[in-house]
Amino acid sequence: MSNMISKELLVPVKRAIGDFNMIEDGDSIAVGVSGGKDSLTCLLALKELQAILPVKYQLHAIAIDLGWINETADWSAIAAFCKSIDVPFHVENTRIAEIIFEARQESNPCSLCSRMRNGALVIKAKALGCNRLALGHHADDANETILMNMFYAGKIKCFSPSAYLDRKEIHIIRPLVYIRESLTIRIAKKLALPVHTKKLCPADGQTKRESVKNLLSSLEQEDREIPVRVLSCLKDYWAKDV
Repeated sequence: MSNMISKELLVPVKRAIGDFNMIEDGDSIAVGVSGGKDSLTCLLALKELQAILPVKYQLHAIAIDLGWINETADWSAIAAFCKSIDVPFHVENTRIAEIIFEARQESNPCSLCSRMRNGALVIKAKALGCNRLALGHHADDANETILMNMFYAGKIKCFSPSAYLDRKEIHIIRPLVYIRESLTIRIAKKLALPVHTKKLCPADGQTKRESVKNLLSSLEQEDREIPVRVLSCLKDYWAKDV
């Protein structure tokens, strides 16, 4: 990784880890790898920081195969990438796509799909002996989430950068919360990360999240500080839980 990319990525990730006490000495961290640019950037950042942070931790990469009916996800390039950076890679096969789109025929599938996928990640992480699960949500995801909850659920709510699930006895961490999506796009392109380009989900690009994402993008063209201000509000919101 180039020095420019290294500093641009690792400094805010390191700050987020410190701000929210995401990693402790001796941790075993499972990284949810979806095949997208964000999760691969998260994995890469945590791998790079292994040599920098004063705490020692282990890494595992986990992919949840949703089990698409007429399509097959190809994990070979991601498996090769994980091998190249010396991180064990695991694929967990599921029937999540069949349940959501065939059995339940969900009209707004994203929320249920996310819960089921995260549930599968937690189960696999626990089976591997991991006490933390890292997800690749970035600052733009956080901005979109809080606005979605305000617009569609009538409440001020967003995921936490670091949370402990009592019933599952595992910590969920999001090391990219200070990172803009534009950076993960640049890193994925510059480093030729093995991002899945084939769109398998029939709901892709047709969700409420996509509408909020487009709204924020439009507003940012008028005022580039709007995403920064939303994230600043989120930092105050998160600080109440620290």
